[in-house]
Amino acid sequence: MSTVTSRHTPAATTTTPHRRTPLDWRIRFGALSLIWGFSFLLIKVGTEGYAPFQVTFGRLLFGTAVLAAAMAVKRERLPRGARTWGHLAVAAFLLNALPFSLFAYSELTIPSTLAGICNATSPLWGMALSLVALFEDRPTRLRVAGLGIGFIGVLTVLGVWQGFHGLDATGTAMALLASLSYPIGWIYVRRTLAGTGHSHLSMTGAQLLLATAQLAFVTPLFTTLPSHFPITPLLAIAALGALGTGVAMLIQYGIVAEVGPTTAQMVTYFIPVIATAAGVAILGESLTWSTPVGAVIVLAGAALTQAKTRR
Repeated sequence: MSTVTSRHTPAATTTTPHRRTPLDWRIRFGALSLIWGFSFLLIKVGTEGYAPFQVTFGRLLFGTAVLAAAMAVKRERLPRGARTWGHLAVAAFLLNALPFSLFAYSELTIPSTLAGICNATSPLWGMALSLVALFEDRPTRLRVAGLGIGFIGVLTVLGVWQGFHGLDATGTAMALLASLSYPIGWIYVRRTLAGTGHSHLSMTGAQLLLATAQLAFVTPLFTTLPSHFPITPLLAIAALGALGTGVAMLIQYGIVAEVGPTTAQMVTYFIPVIATAAGVAILGESLTWSTPVGAVIVLAGAALTQAKTRR
């Protein structure tokens, strides 16, 4: 390719070789919303053939394989230091091993639509915890109001006026606890692993590797090796790990790097919509009026908790 000079632009006298332009971040944002929205459907299908711990272990195993391949392509190395690995082990438990397992167990008794909506309460938990753990995040009236509105939305989804009739309390509590685990994990990461100097890919790869090791230890203690391997649930687990964990994390960090975390975290508001649509359309799960109405209220409250005060 020949070099072209320009007299009108002295600061750039040569043209650079043509580079492959990445997909627009909005397209990747939509893909991420679909992937994570369908994750709850894949969990439900996976638990139809395998134990919840086995579903989680398979999910982490396939997800780790994707990130390991990405690290090999980019020639990234795992982080060093015993202290860093110790903090990563805690992060792996709070952000991966624990919530993934809780969601898998919850979907044994609750529909995937409800699990997806429970996941949307994570910003609400994060707001409540930040009031205690992150003193630099001062509450505002708008954010506190969002917390209250989100709580009303949760009660609407659960049908509190009916006395939670027909609702499995244990499964719902597990799903809500899983959503609580995420902000606890992120607060821990923010306080212990910020500014380590390692890349996001390296840290996430190590985190998933540790989570996989944790499930590799726990799974044989509570489950037995399957006598047969149903193909459809196995494919669902593979997709859940490779796409819903590995590829999704790569897309997420790419979006964060390009448009910032505030825009990237808006994906949370699309996940329950897609999860509900997938559960009803594909799995034939029932849907009462209180579920979508409550979900809208939850999302509205979650959006208010993320509002920033202008200075």
